[in-house]
Amino acid sequence: MRLDFTKMNGAGNDFVMLDNRDLRYSLGGEQIAHLCDRHRGVGADGLLAVETAGGDADFRMRYYNADGGEAEMCGNGARCFVRFADRVADRGGRPVRFETIAGVVGGEFAGDEIRITLSEPTGLELGGTLLVDGTERTLHSVNTGVPHAVMVVDDLDDIDIRGEGAAVRFHEHFQPGGTNVNFQLVLGADTIAIRTYERGVEDETLACGTGMVANAIIHNQLTGAEPPIHVQVRGGETLAVAWERDGDRYRDVTLTGPADFVFEGSIDV
Repeated sequence: MRLDFTKMNGAGNDFVMLDNRDLRYSLGGEQIAHLCDRHRGVGADGLLAVETAGGDADFRMRYYNADGGEAEMCGNGARCFVRFADRVADRGGRPVRFETIAGVVGGEFAGDEIRITLSEPTGLELGGTLLVDGTERTLHSVNTGVPHAVMVVDDLDDIDIRGEGAAVRFHEHFQPGGTNVNFQLVLGADTIAIRTYERGVEDETLACGTGMVANAIIHNQLTGAEPPIHVQVRGGETLAVAWERDGDRYRDVTLTGPADFVFEGSIDV
């Protein structure tokens, strides 16, 4: 099967994008993993497909991790989805609403960047302790469309991301689904830097949108810092997270940042 695709990048998080509104593509997990393979395929952190919505949304977003498994949500992918859907459907930059497994997400153009409004975070937990590779760790967690664990650290460079990330990601406390794992360094009252080990990619990625939101919320909980919170990611960009807060409830959570076209192509799968 010949597959036409677009490659996109959101703050270093890269994706294979498909226009599948007519459902002409039906890909299995192995085919998706092959497409995302950086040596044998296109190479990406995940695959996103635009499909027709079943409800009152404009589109449906299907997101698959690099291992071929479908995931609930991807923040950087959602921003790329907004720009890609706008192009293929010729929407002229109008705001868009799209279905995800995690709920309906809104997106709009914000100058050269894209702003998405995510579903309400759930499962906020602070100050939990886990024994990880023989060391007791303090972790905070929240689900921002997908589950995230957050550890506040003093140094982002002196971390074994793959080792420590995998140990937490597969820890029995987070089974059966596992969790994404974030390491957070506070740079200022409204600025943090993060590194993220992504579930499904099973490695560090240069950026993770839902992870940025999770870290910003945890930073707010621990320090009282007011939004927007500026989040620096490993890819070099700084993105903005904002919300309306009512107690421990976060509403109208937004993530604003880049979503760029890289190239278009076709490949046999």
